[in-house]
Amino acid sequence: MEKDDTIAIEIEDIMLSKGHDFKGRYGMERLDHGVERVDSVECIEGQGLRGDRFFGYKEDFKGQVTFIDRKTIEAVAERIQDPDLDPALLRRNIVVAGIDLNELIGRTFEIDGVQFKGSEECSPCVWMNVSVGEGVEDTMAGRGGLRCRILNTGSLAKGSSTLTVLD
Repeated sequence: MEKDDTIAIEIEDIMLSKGHDFKGRYGMERLDHGVERVDSVECIEGQGLRGDRFFGYKEDFKGQVTFIDRKTIEAVAERIQDPDLDPALLRRNIVVAGIDLNELIGRTFEIDGVQFKGSEECSPCVWMNVSVGEGVEDTMAGRGGLRCRILNTGSLAKGSSTLTVLD
């Protein structure tokens, strides 16, 4: 992928959660803060998604928003033999189709006027095997999603869009 490449993508789902179900809970039961599905979300520069558990979490946090590829969800669904797998179980914010998210690690890109910096893969944790199904952590390895910083304030909405690589 080169600078100025523009790719057609689909924002299929946007999910927010007010609290952490797993963070800091190794060896304990998960919490259940639930997930709110929204049609659009406000992305706040340097803060995160308004209404999400990581909003304002800490300065320059690398996971202000997490994207996940629809293909990963399909692979997980196949692994656990659940064609109706709810993507909310994977605890990522935005489900997209049409882009290899790993190609955006370390890159700056824009969707609908909102700029993001791809920080790192959103690697799966052992909780995936507990909360979703055995073998899910391995299935998601190398394609767990993309953690990003938000570089300017704007909104994203479900539907067809374009992603432009800025650097």
